[in-house]
Amino acid sequence: MQLRAVYAEELGKLMERDSKIVLLDADLGRASGTLGLRERFPDRIYDCGVAEQNMASIGAGLASYGFKPWIETFAPFATRRICDQIAISICYPGLNVKILGTDPGIAAELNGATHMTMEDVGVVRSIPGIVIFEPVDEVQLRAAMPALDAYEGPVYIRMARAEQPAVFGEGYEFDLFRADTLRKGTDLTICVSGILTRDALDAAEELAAAGISCELINVHTVKPIDRETVAASARRTGAVLTVENHNVVGGLHAAVLEALARERVPVFAVGVEDRFGEVGKLPYLKPALGLTKEHIVEVAREAVRSKVEN
Repeated sequence: MQLRAVYAEELGKLMERDSKIVLLDADLGRASGTLGLRERFPDRIYDCGVAEQNMASIGAGLASYGFKPWIETFAPFATRRICDQIAISICYPGLNVKILGTDPGIAAELNGATHMTMEDVGVVRSIPGIVIFEPVDEVQLRAAMPALDAYEGPVYIRMARAEQPAVFGEGYEFDLFRADTLRKGTDLTICVSGILTRDALDAAEELAAAGISCELINVHTVKPIDRETVAASARRTGAVLTVENHNVVGGLHAAVLEALARERVPVFAVGVEDRFGEVGKLPYLKPALGLTKEHIVEVAREAVRSKVEN
């Protein structure tokens, strides 16, 4: 199931239970998957047009009167375009606004470089008081929606719209502030977020077949990062690799480096190497930007070798 459809379904359930939840979109209800909610909640959904800064300000105003607004648009317009509104109108007063940015990074595909937010996490992470969450698959997103609603404060949700390979199964228990350890290992810690999680899992399996044991951690909440889980794993394995659909500057890699500042372990990165994106489909974009399973394996081997060399 497409993640945007899951999001819309779960948001609809929340809106049925809580009349204070309102939804604002920037003429992208169809793109975000929430167009059908307009018929069910005609007096609680507002199309603000292609005016994202105004949308964010309206959301802040509604939150100041006790409503629980969710605002949604493509990731570049949910972060870069409304950065000042996020900082001053939403985060400075600590308002309860949920911000959905869809198709971050290479998930933007044919929309090209202008829509490929390689820096959205870095932009938002520097603003005080905001939580940043990125779902991996349908199961995790469904489990996360009630927790996101229950959290009193601003949250940026970085979500691909398309269906994603399954990572989590039945019985999964979600904790917004606790990273998920997907497999145990002894030679290398891999911290991964978002749509590259399945690639990292496949890479870990290939490395295991070659005798390299990887501990794989899905860091679904990049801010605040679960320092305890990441640092404990790093101490056990002695080396860390971060994997993300984002610039290596300012995103998961930066957050992990900050979390491990007092740990004496090497930290390597697979991510976008400080460049803009381009037009293309995922089979082209992944190798073009170094976001493949093969590249994860290559850098993981390098990280493990660095322990011996040091």
